[in-house]
Amino acid sequence: MWHRFSNATEGLPMRVFGYCRVSTAEQANSGMSLETQQQQITGYAMMKGWQVDGFFVEAGVSGSVPLVDRPEGKRLLQALQAGDVVVTARLDRTFRSAADALVTLEQFKADKIGLHMIDLGGDVTGNGISKLVFTILSAVAENVRDGIRERVREAKRYRASQQLFNGGKRPFGYDIEGEEKNKRLVPNANEQAALKRGLGMQANGDSLRSIAFVWMSEFGLPKMDAKSVQRILAAARG
Repeated sequence: MWHRFSNATEGLPMRVFGYCRVSTAEQANSGMSLETQQQQITGYAMMKGWQVDGFFVEAGVSGSVPLVDRPEGKRLLQALQAGDVVVTARLDRTFRSAADALVTLEQFKADKIGLHMIDLGGDVTGNGISKLVFTILSAVAENVRDGIRERVREAKRYRASQQLFNGGKRPFGYDIEGEEKNKRLVPNANEQAALKRGLGMQANGDSLRSIAFVWMSEFGLPKMDAKSVQRILAAARG
């Protein structure tokens, strides 16, 4: 749970803050750039007769991170006082999940802070209908993100089944060959033999330290700690 500064008091002039966020990929590929979001928020505020007192801009931060754990999100939440209004261009710019959205919405309402989301038509803290729409769309947005994550996982599983390299650190037991977009995983004979030996030793009850010693002394592999050996063997078992 986030908390505002304890000296926030009633009767202060209303302040309006804009909140914007993009992930690294979206900065280059999406129509929801930071500049676009700021323009939309400024335009919305002008229609309301408001002036935006400041923007909290989250550049290159994943939507999977809760608002309170984002650098600018945390700073925004700490700065808010009763009577303030937060304006954001879209639901998915602000919240990680339906649960994250609804908890923050309830906190805003309790603290007399307004939340306006342009894609939802404006104020989502003002009445029961707005909250109902907000609840439904939060759940829909969460479901869409879950679907995207699953499609990414499926694509990675398919590439792995074709022995295509998904990027990141070279997996133990394989070498990487080929051009940038068509890199493939090719079994490394020495490391595959070490894996087979290590899995057999583990099944026989040998310690991880013993396996690390055998890998170093018999297979010429670098010295490893027990956790590294455990991680490699777990990955090999799938």
